[in-house]
Amino acid sequence: MNILSVFDESFRPYGKVLQGYDTAELVRAMEAIPLPESGTAYKPGIDSLEACALYGEMQLGAYGGMPIQLGMCWGHNTCLNCLEYHRDSEVNIGDVDFILLLAKQDEIVDGVLDTDRVKAFKVPAGVPVEVYATTLHYAPCQASLDQGFRVAVVLPKGTNTEKPVFEARNEEDRWMTACNKWLLAHPDSKEAKNGAQIGLRGVNINIKEDL
Repeated sequence: MNILSVFDESFRPYGKVLQGYDTAELVRAMEAIPLPESGTAYKPGIDSLEACALYGEMQLGAYGGMPIQLGMCWGHNTCLNCLEYHRDSEVNIGDVDFILLLAKQDEIVDGVLDTDRVKAFKVPAGVPVEVYATTLHYAPCQASLDQGFRVAVVLPKGTNTEKPVFEARNEEDRWMTACNKWLLAHPDSKEAKNGAQIGLRGVNINIKEDL
């Protein structure tokens, strides 16, 4: 798979690099959290990360004063498995280079997205990247086979917490798996086996051979 840069023109429909933020303190706080031996972990909000100055700067700047949470996804991953979206942008910052597998929400047709629509973008360490609300994304991928990743995840407060309880009114309602989280799973993924909506068709992309 061709791995592009977030500084490439082709990234513009998916998001943008945020300028003017010093991420060094946050990266040090992220690096203090041990990597799992395998797989990935995720927490919507982590106290030690939210204690960094960047938390307040992101809340006022990137999110215009909205309440936010600063958590992390960390571990080891080279596969697509699922794609999700929120009703707002997400900001990601890695302690090392990492790769995002992305597609566009308007490429979903009748509840299905072909995985050949997915593009890969490398994000350099410490660079804050905004992923637009209309961009489908999921767990980051490592950029090196011998190194995992820690990726800070900034979102409006409450996102990815407990799913609201209500009766589904339409097809999209059935894709919701958590608060402010709509997800489509590949049939080969553990999420699909656990009952997530199957909505990805084609190869479950694995970038292992491209690293």
